[in-house]
Amino acid sequence: MKNYLSLVQTEDGSTTIFNALVGENYHSMHGAVQESQHVFIQAGLNYFMSQHPEKCISILEVGFGTGLNYLLSADYCLEKGIELYYTGIEAYPLPDELIFSTAYNEYVSEAVWESFKSAYQKALLAPMQINTDDTLEVVPIMLSEFSTEKVYDIIYFDAFATANQPEMWSLEALTHVTRFIKPGGVLVTYAITGNLKRIMKSLNFFIEKVPGAPGKREMLRATKLL
Repeated sequence: MKNYLSLVQTEDGSTTIFNALVGENYHSMHGAVQESQHVFIQAGLNYFMSQHPEKCISILEVGFGTGLNYLLSADYCLEKGIELYYTGIEAYPLPDELIFSTAYNEYVSEAVWESFKSAYQKALLAPMQINTDDTLEVVPIMLSEFSTEKVYDIIYFDAFATANQPEMWSLEALTHVTRFIKPGGVLVTYAITGNLKRIMKSLNFFIEKVPGAPGKREMLRATKLL
C-alpha cells in the first residue's frame, strides 16, 4: 500500500482516506458516508429521478476515489429496480486492499459490495457488466484526456478542493466535462463559489444553491438547459 495514503475515521463513524501528497481527505471529516449521501445521492441521483422517473440512468463521476459514490448509487438503483451505467474518472486509482479496508460494506447490500470487489480491477480495463442492471467502468486517465461518445444524465463532480487542485475547477476543465452531459442533465458538487457559479452559468446551466452536507452551508446543483 502506498505510504502516503492512510485510512481515517470520520465523525459519522465511516472511514475516508487521507492523501498526504495532496494534503486532503477524500471525504468530509464530518462524515464520509453522510456527505456522499447528501451531496450525490439525495441532491443528485434522487433529485434527478424525482424529475425523470426513468428505469435506466447514466452517471459520470469526476474523482472515483474510494468508490463510495458508486457503491451508494448502485445500492440505490438496485433497491429501486433502476438500470445503472456508471463511469468514474480516476487519474490515480487506489489499491484494492485500501479500498476494501474502508468497511463501506456496512452501508450497502452484500450483493453490491461483493460485485464491486470482484469487478474493480477489471473495470479499470473495460466496462464491466456487474449484473443485468449495473455496468461499471473506471477510466484511469486525467480529466483533460477523457473522451467518450456517451452522454450522461448526472455528473458527480468530486475532485479535490480548489485550494489543492485549482486546475480541476477551471473554465477549461468544466467546459470539457460538461460536453458529456445531456440537456436536462444535472451536475452536483459539494462546493460552491462565485467563480464556479459564473462558469456554470456561462456554460448554459441553471444554478441552484442547495443546503450543504454537515460542515458546509451550501453546495451547487446545476441543470443543463435545453
